[in-house]
Amino acid sequence: MRIKYRIGVMPGPWPAGPEGPEFLWKLVALCEETEIDSLWLSERLSAPLPVPEPMTTLAAVAARTSRLKFGPSVFVTPFRTPVMAAREIAMIDYLSGGRMLPAFGIGVEQEREFLAAGVPFKERGRRTDEAIAIMRRCWSENEVTFEGEFWRLDRITVLPKPAQQPMPLWIGGNSEAAMRRAGRLGDGWIPSFIPPARFAAGVTQTQRFATEAGREVPPDHFGVLINFCFAEDREAARRLAGPYIPRGRVDDVTLEACTAFGPPALLCERIEEYVAGGASKFIVRPMCASDRMLEQLGRLADDVVPLFHRR
Repeated sequence: MRIKYRIGVMPGPWPAGPEGPEFLWKLVALCEETEIDSLWLSERLSAPLPVPEPMTTLAAVAARTSRLKFGPSVFVTPFRTPVMAAREIAMIDYLSGGRMLPAFGIGVEQEREFLAAGVPFKERGRRTDEAIAIMRRCWSENEVTFEGEFWRLDRITVLPKPAQQPMPLWIGGNSEAAMRRAGRLGDGWIPSFIPPARFAAGVTQTQRFATEAGREVPPDHFGVLINFCFAEDREAARRLAGPYIPRGRVDDVTLEACTAFGPPALLCERIEEYVAGGASKFIVRPMCASDRMLEQLGRLADDVVPLFHRR
């Protein structure tokens, strides 16, 4: 099987002022006009800084592009009812000609966001598993009847269907539970803040869980999110990235192993480490001030993306 290597991008810190919409359209144009494969958005229900709501923003991206693929990394699955999520995702995929790439997770360890969404925090994993089963059936079957722990469906039909059949469904998250979910229920696995060695072990674990469920995750459906910042030397890059690195996610040793703060050659080196562990799909995120982000992504498109896309 020939593996295709693809690099997409996720924006870093969003502009805090009224320039956000203009920034979005410039970002979309840059991605559409270069070899960047895809555009990804994260999701938070509540955050101290602007975070674009992914479903509506991805619909806008679909309308402004004809080539670019796009998706959430990740939808927080319990925030939406599965039939409504299936319908919205199907519609965006239908209108875009099959360019939607949904990835799902259970969300961050912030119980107050789940309280605001009306979802018990301790149920988020079970709700995610049940929602995935429902969405898959809504995308592929003409009429769905379902009796579960959280939802009951009586002859529900979602039309139009997604352009992609079957509709891909990736799973995010670093935990063993996320690997198990990817193996049992998903079409791919895409974690973040994970060192290359642990990623490689996670690929093996995910495939083991898939085998136990009588399935296989395609070998080209493993990816990872890498935070980066370009500068001529590592110290300068760390200074630029420092204010924007999420605190408390990982320790300093892990952060050094799973990020690329330095010249473009360092990001290429980091990608190659993940390739050796089984990755072929990448989301890279510039950790810098918003007024530097487009320049960073331009360098990415010129100096990194072609080296992998043209293999």
